[in-house]
Amino acid sequence: MCVIYLTQVNCPCKYNFSDDGKKVTPRRDVPSYPKYTLSQETIEALKKPTFDVWHWEHNEMLSCLEYMYHDLGLVKEFNMNPITLKRWLLAIQENYRNNPFHNFRHCFCVSQMMYGMIHLCNLQEKLTLTDMGILMTAAVCHDLDHPGYNNTYQINARTELAVRYNDISPLENHHCAVAFQILSLPECNIFANVDPDAFKQIRQAIITLILATDMARHGEILDSFKQKVDNFDFTNEEHVTCLKMVLIKCCDISNEVRPTEVAEPWVDCLLEEYFMQSDREKSEGLPVAPFMDRDKVTKPTAQIGFIKFVLIPMFETVMKLFPQIEEIMVQPLRDSRDHYEELKQIDDAMTEVEPVLSISLSLSLSLSLSLSLSQYMC
Repeated sequence: MCVIYLTQVNCPCKYNFSDDGKKVTPRRDVPSYPKYTLSQETIEALKKPTFDVWHWEHNEMLSCLEYMYHDLGLVKEFNMNPITLKRWLLAIQENYRNNPFHNFRHCFCVSQMMYGMIHLCNLQEKLTLTDMGILMTAAVCHDLDHPGYNNTYQINARTELAVRYNDISPLENHHCAVAFQILSLPECNIFANVDPDAFKQIRQAIITLILATDMARHGEILDSFKQKVDNFDFTNEEHVTCLKMVLIKCCDISNEVRPTEVAEPWVDCLLEEYFMQSDREKSEGLPVAPFMDRDKVTKPTAQIGFIKFVLIPMFETVMKLFPQIEEIMVQPLRDSRDHYEELKQIDDAMTEVEPVLSISLSLSLSLSLSLSLSQYMC
């Protein structure tokens, strides 16, 4: 079995788009990843947002993703060769970089949450199997070859990636391009047995979903969904496309839906990636966003606004269509908001106390020094 990879240049942001540089090419043959037999407990846990994504090695995550495709009936629906599915998943893993946040584990997180939402919202009864395949495949591919530096950096630094895509969602366009470069390889084409016209529609739908993950489009996409949700029509193609865009957005930024012990390490990972970018921006004389500046941001300040003004409004809108997500997805978001607001209150209190402590410490040291000197003089 061959693993596929993209040739990458040394700098993670200054892309080399020479004809030879970005071809997806077969690598040396490697053994297939071990076939894990998933326990019934794992199978049931996979369907829930409470799934702990930190306890799994890459091979195990690959097996879980493989299971999802079989369980949803996608292998049968698209007449996939099971070996091709394995090769494709290996190629996907190989083309995620080892960033602190935007890495293969994040890909797995988003895909597992999508699988969970499909079950929780009974989407198999409302959408087609083709829609299921589009949702899952877009989730798996949505951050392929992410360099760890966001669109703002790409545009401000005028990277080749930003130039290539005219400053329009450069990263998301790149993720799409890499996804379909991998699928263009016969040994990795899970849609090889799909009718060409059907594949054309699938391709366009996957591109639409991956491009929807650009947070610069968040307001536009959510507003469009809000206009449809009260009279949502599952037979209306435009309505369904909008729903799928919102679903992948939910899954992409869903970490705070998970239990605190699962969600909180992701905040550390994201801040690490932010700080890497802001340090680089400072060194290159580029603008720095306050929420990415290690001298200005804390975990509570990073999370409170995002949870209150992005996550909760979006998930509460989805809740209108699927009330069953309130207890399992929306309430944890409210709890997380409360948790970080409490932490911020503690931080603020400590900030107020610090000057007093500093003065007290200075006085204490002065008194101690005076006493020592008086004893010495005696």
